[in-house]
Amino acid sequence: MKLFKRIIIASLCAGYLINLAAQQASWTHFRGSNLDGISSEQTVPVTWNDQSGIAWKTKVEGKGWSSPVVYGDQIWITSASEDGKQMYALCYNFNTGKELFNIKVFEPDKVQSKHNINTYATPTPCIEKDFVYIHFGTYGTACLRTVDGSVVWKRTDLNCEHVQGPGSSPVIYKDMLILHIEGTDVQYITALDKKTGKTIWKSDRPKECYDKLSKIGKKAYITPLIVNVKGRDLIISNGSAVCIAYDPLTGKEVWRMVQGEDSTIAMPFSENGLVFFITSFVNPPDGGQQYCELIAVDPGGTGDVTDTHIKWRLKLPVLQLSTPVIKDGLIYMADTKNNLLCIAAASGASVYSTRLKDKYNASPVIAAGKIYYISTDGEVIVIKEGRTPDIIATNKVEGEVYATPAILNKSIIIRTNNYLYRIGGK
Repeated sequence: MKLFKRIIIASLCAGYLINLAAQQASWTHFRGSNLDGISSEQTVPVTWNDQSGIAWKTKVEGKGWSSPVVYGDQIWITSASEDGKQMYALCYNFNTGKELFNIKVFEPDKVQSKHNINTYATPTPCIEKDFVYIHFGTYGTACLRTVDGSVVWKRTDLNCEHVQGPGSSPVIYKDMLILHIEGTDVQYITALDKKTGKTIWKSDRPKECYDKLSKIGKKAYITPLIVNVKGRDLIISNGSAVCIAYDPLTGKEVWRMVQGEDSTIAMPFSENGLVFFITSFVNPPDGGQQYCELIAVDPGGTGDVTDTHIKWRLKLPVLQLSTPVIKDGLIYMADTKNNLLCIAAASGASVYSTRLKDKYNASPVIAAGKIYYISTDGEVIVIKEGRTPDIIATNKVEGEVYATPAILNKSIIIRTNNYLYRIGGK
């Protein structure tokens, strides 16, 4: 009897460990399952070429900058026709690269213009057991079953004037799907019931902060972040005029930090009790060159914390597309002037800055003590974590890259304008 009990307990423990490993191996959102760009994978490819190191390379239909998300043996991305009149959810087998589903989710009657570097399928899906959530901004949001690709629900009424195309990705929080809708006409954040798609709450951005902006300056492309502050969860959403912390259960504003006069793109990030975000354009009073700022905020305040809870500010070039990654007190990023930066998170002081030849719009990711940066031309540089810019490898994938890679199961999943790659995995 005792032996039987031991076998049962061992089996339950083994099952628990298998499930835990499966959870850890997932990459469920833009910038990973924790929205932080950090992978727990300890065996990661460093070098590869056309002859070795690539497990598979698969042609992708249409065009899109959405990043890959992974759950179990499925990889999901979105894509769209060049004219935006057909919008797809695409699913691939993680092990083989074989296309499993190619689902036409939306066919808009009318399509807005977009910026020439944007696509109609830029927002990244998010995924959990049995369901994937697809978002195309104003054109529609949908929940699909991952077992067969069938549609659970759709919404096409969460509209705004993007002008230059959609960019913000959805975020799963408990039983809700959080969406950031910020166009030239309307600006709000909303939570949907992830089972039905029905609206749970909607919070309009403060009119007094946006009235002073030009119409084109009111839009934003950011993905919100969930942080826990002293046992309380907050949604951090840095729009074009103001960064706001919301209660995710009600949508009520907890605090705000007013800064900026135009579009924001990079999402917020957090470590060691501080929240960091990049502002939109700042116009100097003396008429000098525009800039944006990287700001460190103590997220424990209430009300307007603009003058009370800012720890430091650092000037950066405008139009920061990629989101920095932070680990062990160091912020790593490539700015829009092609500078590779390392910044001390506690003070905002520069640790190093080195010039790169390429432009890097995909967000960097960290795994196994290394930082991976992918340029728009498909060059992948691998740098050791730490206080010196130690480039240990330079690799290449074919095509343009704006999507952020996923790192899991000894592999790097990279999406280019034409292909989906699985690097490593053996």
